[in-house]
Amino acid sequence: MRNSFLLILGILIGQLAFAQQTDTLKTGIVKPDTLYQHSIYDSLKLTPRQDSIIVADTVLRILNLNPYFNLHVDSVLTYDLQINKESPKYFWFLKNAIVGLKINKDNGMLTFNAEKSYFRSGKLKYDVEYNVKLGVQNVDNPLERIDTGFTIVFYNTEINISKVKPSVSNMLFLDEGDSVSFQVQCETGTFPIETIQMGSNMPMKNYKAPTRCDDFFSWTVPFDFIKEGDTAKQKVLTLQFIGTDKFFNKDTASVRLIIKDGINYPLRTMEFNKISEDIDRYINQLKFTFKQLDRQIKRTKNSRTTFDLTSASTALGGTIATSINSNTGNSNTLGKVLPSVGVALVPVKEAVSPQKIQEQNTTTQIRSVIKRLQYLQSDNSVVSERDPDVIAKTKKLKDELKQAQTQLIDIPIMDNDGTETNKSIDKYFNDPKVNKKYRTTSKK
Repeated sequence: MRNSFLLILGILIGQLAFAQQTDTLKTGIVKPDTLYQHSIYDSLKLTPRQDSIIVADTVLRILNLNPYFNLHVDSVLTYDLQINKESPKYFWFLKNAIVGLKINKDNGMLTFNAEKSYFRSGKLKYDVEYNVKLGVQNVDNPLERIDTGFTIVFYNTEINISKVKPSVSNMLFLDEGDSVSFQVQCETGTFPIETIQMGSNMPMKNYKAPTRCDDFFSWTVPFDFIKEGDTAKQKVLTLQFIGTDKFFNKDTASVRLIIKDGINYPLRTMEFNKISEDIDRYINQLKFTFKQLDRQIKRTKNSRTTFDLTSASTALGGTIATSINSNTGNSNTLGKVLPSVGVALVPVKEAVSPQKIQEQNTTTQIRSVIKRLQYLQSDNSVVSERDPDVIAKTKKLKDELKQAQTQLIDIPIMDNDGTETNKSIDKYFNDPKVNKKYRTTSKK
């Protein structure tokens, strides 16, 4: 009801005001207070709402903060920071500011001169985001403050390519079996090298390749790197280290490895040990053969000595019997018969125990070969695991063993059937009596 009443009242007042305005236009006289006196607010007795009053801004704010600056080298930055308050009551400050960056504490003027000396000395770098903390605070009220920040990045149109610098010279001399290890360093230019790739002119295996700056390259040259059929006794291995930055600018460094044919010490040592074992085994066979032949010669000599003593005894007995004076003729007859018996034993001795001249020469020859092999084996022994003369010594022993086997090829070599030990055979071979029998005497 009330709303309807107010609506009707408003319509009536409007018509009345329109009638008065029409009368005024007709007469040409306008009263100053006519419209105001008959305004709708005055008629309805309405007042403006209290919550429509605009409240003034009292929160401290930076009006023109740029969160990101991108500067060219040798450029100058001048930036006037402003706040929504009276600036004399506030002061500005920076935290972890980069070298050369300054701010006026009274008016917030930010200045910076990007000199090249900062970058050449390494204090600043290109394409690196530097986060700077910025603050403004009320002098009278420490609680009224702002802590914010911005990022600044520097770039340079003059690009200096980063260089790959191995820690060794560009040429190295190696032998097969040697190990090589060096560091691949980088000389940083405008943009740092991010990845390193390695290439070579020959296939390689079991090596460690660098992937980043300051990584190490490590490799052990295999003994079969130079094949036996290769005419050249050395090869040139070229290593290439290619560094790339984030913009795919590349730099290449080369290292040449001059690899010579080397000695495979583990394999050569095995070959030397094998030929030494073969010589030891052959010497033991010769010693056993020597012992058996020497025993046969000794038995033959004892048999012949027995026959010689028997012949001498019969001859002496006949002489004694003949010289004894006796009235009977038996003594004279016996004295004539006994020397004949002694003479008859001589062909029996040759038939039963012939002289072992061939065996004697064979034992002497075998003993000489044994002594020579033992001397050469002692003279050509290796002095260490990496004896540089191991190949020559192995070849010398092989040749001597082959020569000895050729020299004694017609002599049947006897194998020890296990009845005697090597210790007993060595004891017999080195017996002083045996040595005296086969000792060579010098003739004056």
